[in-house]
Amino acid sequence: MIRASGLGRRFGERRVLKGIDFQLDRGEFLLVTGPNGSGKTTLLRLLAGLLAPTDGTLEVEIDRGRVGFLGHEPLLYRDLTALENLDLYGRLYRVSERRERAGMLLERYGLWEARAEPTASFSRGMMQRLALCRTLLHQPELLLLDEPFSALDTEGAELLDAELGGNGPRTVVVASHQPERIAAHSTRRLALA
Repeated sequence: MIRASGLGRRFGERRVLKGIDFQLDRGEFLLVTGPNGSGKTTLLRLLAGLLAPTDGTLEVEIDRGRVGFLGHEPLLYRDLTALENLDLYGRLYRVSERRERAGMLLERYGLWEARAEPTASFSRGMMQRLALCRTLLHQPELLLLDEPFSALDTEGAELLDAELGGNGPRTVVVASHQPERIAAHSTRRLALA
């Protein structure tokens, strides 16, 4: 599903990634680790198609509409309610029965009671939960998560653990500073220096 050979990315003179080689088959779970500035976020952005490599080759054999990406920014509209945000993304991804799917995710992630509130009133942890709902709404085949436990309380982290444990047929790539939390789910590991 994913093949990287000599993958690299520069921003001007600054090299962020160099000579990355890996292969990930459908249904596998890749844990990406490394210190700040090692290129974890850049790698996920490359996999999502948000950046192009400057060196090497990268093949991601999946339709871009089947990719779920959770980055550092929640990508939510602060003036819209939680339900309105998910409805908008559901229309963009052409999710059949999007309202039912949105309601199920809001319930699962403990946001049902806040569904009619503008997200501008949400705490950082609630925003992260809603961003997870947005990422999962269209049932992506490739799930790319960058520091997904960031700002989550214990309950939110346990909900995400359960989601990652029930991987099913999808392929998952997670960049994390908490590898011990995810290690049990991963089938492969990539350490960036």
